[in-house]
Amino acid sequence: MKTKAYVDELKTKSAAELADELVAAKKELFNLRFQNATNQLDNTSRIREVRRNIARIQTLLAAIQ
Repeated sequence: MKTKAYVDELKTKSAAELADELVAAKKELFNLRFQNATNQLDNTSRIREVRRNIARIQTLLAAIQ
């Protein structure tokens, strides 16, 4: 998903929905790291993308509170 569209989508969500999205992103990051450690991960750039998405979500959560 393009960054601008993803951020616009996040801005329409409530704080509870953002918290759920954050939990899901952290689980995905854990799974990606696990796959990377066991040499099962093909697209390693996905780790960087998920980390940045987590930062985007946390930034929006901080702005809401």
